[in-house]
Amino acid sequence: MKIVRNWTSVDPALRGASVALGNFDGVHLGHRSVVELARRADVPLGIVTFEPHPREYFNPAAPPFRLMSAETRANRLRRLGVDLLCELPFDAALAGFSAEEFAREVLCDGLGVSHVVVGADFCFGKGRQGTAQMLADFGAELGFAVTLAPLLGVPGGALSSTAIRTALGEGRPGDAARMLGHWHRIDGPVLHGEKRGRDLGYPTANMSIEGLHPPRFGVYAVKVDVLSGPHKGSYDGAASLGVRPMFGENRPNLETYLLDFSGDIYGAHLSVALVEFLRGEEKFTTLDALVVQMAADCARARAILADVARIAPDLTGQG
Repeated sequence: MKIVRNWTSVDPALRGASVALGNFDGVHLGHRSVVELARRADVPLGIVTFEPHPREYFNPAAPPFRLMSAETRANRLRRLGVDLLCELPFDAALAGFSAEEFAREVLCDGLGVSHVVVGADFCFGKGRQGTAQMLADFGAELGFAVTLAPLLGVPGGALSSTAIRTALGEGRPGDAARMLGHWHRIDGPVLHGEKRGRDLGYPTANMSIEGLHPPRFGVYAVKVDVLSGPHKGSYDGAASLGVRPMFGENRPNLETYLLDFSGDIYGAHLSVALVEFLRGEEKFTTLDALVVQMAADCARARAILADVARIAPDLTGQG
């Protein structure tokens, strides 16, 4: 998959792509339906999205809301067979484009798209003045086709990133996964931490969750993909997500213990999938009590992950 961030310098071989246009936060089932509508046998499949998310640009002081970092989104789109990922830099210049300017300068003259698919509720251009139907009208004038994708529903309402954030915030990763069509994942490099887990007999891989909507703090059974380095592969694990109240005030992070693993993965990139919430964060009276609980958490995670195909058969093989 080719990733570009400048719409004026696209590889000529990728011009004429059929693209899905949107934010794709989470790459949930609704987003995937848009991507599939863009897939054509005879032209490259592309994604046109924005980085940072426009909501981050307009309200940088708001609490983190993103389900995915740009890295995680790219990894997920790569799995879908996308050929071209165009991450448009969302800045003052792009925010100032009218709907017609965006259609003409970015989609037509810049990327040279042949076909664009958007959700039926898509808005674009300065002040969100452009509608999906307006994009279809611009496409007819400028020479690219436009398909409006219907919105998907789930029991209880529309399928949305908001509904997924709610499920994760309530400690329901399985419900979130059924809306996503895949396990919710946190990707990033392994960072050096305080190494307390190693001292307790449970060395953990520490990862930042900065900029991401935080799932419910606590302990999870997880699936882990080591994406780089000599230990590249897939593992089962137990992870603690939160502020580690046993050790004072701390910045929220993700600490993952890989079951049946020994090795150095500092600096490697990991993708950690939240499978099942085990318990909330606790402050134990002694370190010995914490170690006993960690052993119980790992045993429970091992049992859950050994039978995950039965627990979520619709997610088997979906990552």
